[in-house]
Amino acid sequence: MLSRLVLVSGHTLKNSGSFGACLVQASRSFHQSSQSLAPVPPLPEKGGKVRHGIFPEELFTLLYPKTGVTGPYMLGTGLLLYMLSKEIYVINHETFAAASIGAVVIYGIKKFGPSVATFADKLNEDKVAKAQEVKDQAMATLAHGIEDEKKEQWRVEGRHFLFDAKRNNVAMLLETNYRERLHMVTNEVKKRLDYQVALQNLHRRMEQEHLVNWVEQSVVKSITPQQEKESISKCIADLKVLAKSTQAKATV
Repeated sequence: MLSRLVLVSGHTLKNSGSFGACLVQASRSFHQSSQSLAPVPPLPEKGGKVRHGIFPEELFTLLYPKTGVTGPYMLGTGLLLYMLSKEIYVINHETFAAASIGAVVIYGIKKFGPSVATFADKLNEDKVAKAQEVKDQAMATLAHGIEDEKKEQWRVEGRHFLFDAKRNNVAMLLETNYRERLHMVTNEVKKRLDYQVALQNLHRRMEQEHLVNWVEQSVVKSITPQQEKESISKCIADLKVLAKSTQAKATV
């Protein structure tokens, strides 16, 4: 029954040329569409489960709901018997050669497979480590570049504060220069005023000295020799009286 189902399905697919054309057209449209630009999912590190070395596990799980646990094995056995009974496949010397080669290949895989797999895994790990190192370096460089860019943006944002500070500094410098010049002008004016005051005081003092000298000279000139003698005698007499009174007080 399974052989008939397979045969009917094969003839149907063989005769349905439009179906194959549709598949080709769909594949072309898929590869030419925008979906081909989508990121490719990462490849699995390990392959799927297989049975007997070549048959995928998905085939068995697909047939289990319809045929049960023995369905896949019966399907394979029926296909083999059908091909042998219809002489689609004829057993000859090439079959024995293929069996021998297959046995040698299986033995080599069983014998040297783990060591070769370990070596291949090591090579793959080395490649992945180098790629990861390059990626980490690139990420570090990009992160450093991002930090520098953020720092520059921060500096640009704070540039108006710097300009305001510079404007304030220039304004303060101008104000300082203005005050210094104003102070210098004030000092110069004060010096000139002090000079004028000192000059007036000098004139006044010289006038007073001249007036005193003139009065003194006038008084001296107005005194006659007789008045001078009388004045001297009067002074001597006063001195004698003053001396006697002093001696009297001392004796008492």
